[in-house]
Amino acid sequence: MNKLVKMAPAALLMAMAMNGVMAQAAKPLRIGVMTDLSGQFSHEAGQGAVTAVKMAVQDFGGSVLGRPIEVLVNDHQNKPDIAASKAREWFDTQNVKMINNLINSGVAISVMNVAKEKNGIAIINGSGSSRITGDACTPNSIHYAYDTYALANGTGNAIIKQGGDSWFFLTADYAFGHSLEADTSAAVKAKGGKVIGAVRYPLNASDHSSFLLQAQQSKAKVVALAGSGTGFINAVKSAHEFGVTQSGKQILAGLLVWITDVDAMGLEVAQGLTLTNGFYWDRDEETRKWSRRFFALMKRMPTMGDAGDYSSTLHYLQAVKAAGTDDTAAVMAKMKATPINDMFAKNGKIRADGRMVHDMYVYQVKKPSESKYPWDYYKYIATIPADQAYRPLSEGGCPLVK
Repeated sequence: MNKLVKMAPAALLMAMAMNGVMAQAAKPLRIGVMTDLSGQFSHEAGQGAVTAVKMAVQDFGGSVLGRPIEVLVNDHQNKPDIAASKAREWFDTQNVKMINNLINSGVAISVMNVAKEKNGIAIINGSGSSRITGDACTPNSIHYAYDTYALANGTGNAIIKQGGDSWFFLTADYAFGHSLEADTSAAVKAKGGKVIGAVRYPLNASDHSSFLLQAQQSKAKVVALAGSGTGFINAVKSAHEFGVTQSGKQILAGLLVWITDVDAMGLEVAQGLTLTNGFYWDRDEETRKWSRRFFALMKRMPTMGDAGDYSSTLHYLQAVKAAGTDDTAAVMAKMKATPINDMFAKNGKIRADGRMVHDMYVYQVKKPSESKYPWDYYKYIATIPADQAYRPLSEGGCPLVK
């Protein structure tokens, strides 16, 4: 009897410890979606990014390692300081382990640094600056869907092959626009083309008339729009009103074109734009099947950012399961060691600098007469193999690459 009484406290302590372990194990694994829900990039990311991440969680099964998966959402308002503050809060007090989307390159770089500081993970699908895997790279971040180097080489090379060997840039005055102009200029010059000039417009500019006048006066064969969001849409509309392309003397190049941009402009305005993209909903049966599910929820077709948000979230959760832990180093190692094969990419791989390399595709926006059904917007031009689409690992300047 005394022996049993003496054993009781030990058994009680063991039971309490087991309950504590179970309670800890049952704590939710939280994923954050940080995006633009209300500003100029909301139509290509925003609620679409949230929906894509939630689709991935649902398709994964809703739990991992016996823990429910929860998705937190934040509107970063395109302000890096607000994004960084919320990221710290999420990592410090909300048990967030990974933050996804991060449209707006200034926001992305800011949050990447917080993820490194707090030992979390940042996956970038919305932003494109090649600095993300260059001098700004971190061991805690992955650049997934596209970048400015891939866009520049795809679109730049395609247009130079068509005879567009002189360029003038209309560039959005922020990190992404600067990076896109620099990468495209380098691609054009490498192929023997020349850059005649460039002008930078404010991020929220609605009137591009003075900038387009400079582009017309330059006599460049190609007027390249290095921007995104509503600023890009307004620039294309203004170019159409100015008759830039109708004259037949100049080609309009969209260096980042989201399918939602084309839908907003309409084919009459957007027709003829040459673009490079990492995902098109109508590429094959697998992309069509997933995109129709997305459409049922969002009433629009997905952008490459949406598709990347889904794919990268699923890849992250599979890595957590395979690693048996949510420890950042273990999960990052598993993600980099595991090829990506899904509706977004085939044999995609995450390099040492955090760049996920995969095939990219060159398209041209169809004429209204060529479109046969809703959202039938792109005409396939070429595939850029993964090993050619992205900047060589040795040339990016990422300090992680030895």
